[in-house]
Amino acid sequence: MKIGIVGCGFVGATAAYAMVMNGVGRELVLVDLNEKRAVAEAADILHAVPFAHNLNVHAGHYADLAGARVVIMAAGVGQKPGETRIELLGRNAAVFRSVIPQIYEHAPDAVLVIATNPVDVMTHITAQIAAEFGIPSHRVVGSGTTLDTARFRSLLGQAVGVDSNHVHAYVVGEHGDSEVLVWSLTNIGNMPLRDFVTLSGHELTGEERAAIDEGVRHAAYQIIDGKGATYYGVGSALARITRNILGDRRAIMTVCTPTAEIAGVKDVTVSLPSLVGGDGVLETYHLPLDADETAALARSAGLIRELIDQLD
Repeated sequence: MKIGIVGCGFVGATAAYAMVMNGVGRELVLVDLNEKRAVAEAADILHAVPFAHNLNVHAGHYADLAGARVVIMAAGVGQKPGETRIELLGRNAAVFRSVIPQIYEHAPDAVLVIATNPVDVMTHITAQIAAEFGIPSHRVVGSGTTLDTARFRSLLGQAVGVDSNHVHAYVVGEHGDSEVLVWSLTNIGNMPLRDFVTLSGHELTGEERAAIDEGVRHAAYQIIDGKGATYYGVGSALARITRNILGDRRAIMTVCTPTAEIAGVKDVTVSLPSLVGGDGVLETYHLPLDADETAALARSAGLIRELIDQLD
């Protein structure tokens, strides 16, 4: 099974490495405007194959994406000093309008997984371009709050002393400052959080909850301040999304794809728990949030809809 990765910066290259480590797919094709970078990353990752899983890793061009089941879009431009968010969005939209048609020209049957930030808006733009090729929006999957959900689970598990694999909690809405941590539906070991706290004797104070919220919501700022970029977490998330598509695993993940209405906001792209399988997003689930969470999700979706309108 062939996987394409367009954009071989920190995120694209780390996603490729995570796939080799986890045995996702059989062939990885790395494509980048900087061909020298793509060749170098492919060679470096290929040298890890003997220590992990036997994938064929190589650099290529858009034509080499032919037959790919999944293509990850991780290309984009960085923000210039003094540049506004909408100006950055405009430049990244121009990149996508150039690159996405070239992907579809050679890999029209691929599910596109979008990683470029701001991922909600870029996923929406990609779906608009896909429609021009007759491709339904559910075959365009943004990484969304998959990483934020993992951050929430890891920090909460650490706080209560439980393996994060047994923490079931979601982050929905924008992948960004307005995201919503869904405390009201959080479960640990099949128990509502409030029951687990009572039974375990671990008091989860308001201060601890606030610290977890801060650690999830502003994790990227802290990591970027310390080392310039965040890529291990999102690279692993992209590998997991790709595995679930290739294997038609029907896994529930907080990805994003255009949705008719979310919390009263129409035609918007933000994350909700979705069933991910061989054809992309198979279903999207609107959670029974409490009143505060519903209002926060409406604000988050409204912010993204405003950015989409400004681009339009």
